[in-house]
Amino acid sequence: MSLPKMLRVRQKFETPTLENIAESVNDELAKLNLGETVKSGETVAITAGSRGIANIALITKAICDHVRSIGGVPVIIPSMGSHGGGKAEAQQGILEGYGITEEYCGAEIRSSMETIIVDETPQGIPVHFDKNALECDHVIVAGRVKPHTGFVGVIESGLHKMMLIGLGKHEGAKIYHRAIMDFSFLEIIRAVGDSVLQKCSIVAGLAIVENAYDETALVQAVAPNEFFDRECELLVKAKQWMPRLPFSEIALLIIDEIGKNISGSGMDTNIIGRKYNDHKATVDDDVACKRILVRGLTEETHGNACGLGMAEFTNQRCAESVDQHITRINSITGGHPTAAAIPATYPNDREAVTAALETIGLTPPEQARVVQISDTLHLGEVLVSEAFADEVAARDDLEVVDPATDMEFDSDDYLFPVAREAAAVMA
Repeated sequence: MSLPKMLRVRQKFETPTLENIAESVNDELAKLNLGETVKSGETVAITAGSRGIANIALITKAICDHVRSIGGVPVIIPSMGSHGGGKAEAQQGILEGYGITEEYCGAEIRSSMETIIVDETPQGIPVHFDKNALECDHVIVAGRVKPHTGFVGVIESGLHKMMLIGLGKHEGAKIYHRAIMDFSFLEIIRAVGDSVLQKCSIVAGLAIVENAYDETALVQAVAPNEFFDRECELLVKAKQWMPRLPFSEIALLIIDEIGKNISGSGMDTNIIGRKYNDHKATVDDDVACKRILVRGLTEETHGNACGLGMAEFTNQRCAESVDQHITRINSITGGHPTAAAIPATYPNDREAVTAALETIGLTPPEQARVVQISDTLHLGEVLVSEAFADEVAARDDLEVVDPATDMEFDSDDYLFPVAREAAAVMA
């Protein structure tokens, strides 16, 4: 089969960028005058999640530094639902892999899956809260605000989700995801979030918003009584600044890597256009990808392949890297069992690409609309097939970096990744 030639394209996005991150975190928290509430020697639990948030170690350290500056004792709480196979030591390991260590942050990490039921919502849902965090005098909720991969609303992923899923641990995540089958996402978010704010000594939030290049664009300290309003406002900014694929109709999307550090769904459904249906774009999606090929998992995901089931094709190397146990736990906890499915698996990328292009319709393979990306978080440079050449030339937000060349495979018939430095290492 003749495969399409690919050209390297650079996308131009709006790029608000925060220059001095640690100073901004301190300045924002200072606006809340936390020293009036946090007394000398009191403990302050600080959430730290499993998402691959830019500068997350630096941000967490800056929060710890501010707490110490007002006389408090910072305590870091791994806050990531069922990730790490629902194991406390694995969750601490995830944080340490991001550079969030006791030595760097100057704070103890207290990792446990034990929760306390602190309340029951009007819907009859028990409210779980991390035992270690509850035993601290105060709690600061830190998290990135962004569109959720499965739910739509004025609030999606951010401080509220951290209070529910992060601090609810495995038990909370299970019950809340089950409850969403019977009640709306917003109902659960408001009911559980309001309960946590009332009963769990939340003293502040620190919301993080990133730009399209996976850089910190904004940090904002939020008083507990303003969580809902501020998060609604920041979600609008997050949607405006998030990255996107260069085209809305794609026959084959090739993704170098997926993982929990990239997105809760492994690959962000807001990007790939499968937010409402695992294998087909709907009228509510902005992008339509007829077929998706996933080439591998990130190292940081530790074998958690949640989301792989949304692709139609993969290769043998990727399939063999899946830790099915932790993938099943995460997918079942999230109420999305099909996310753990293994796609049609081929010995290498060349065979997988060939098979995928046989399923796109009457378009000759060499004329197919193909896009290859590193992952759904890093879309600054992508590879696109010659079928898009005229569209690229007509747009000011796209720049051709390298002219069209044959798809590049290594000696084992695996594609080289989009990222130049990764390609150099593999070569």
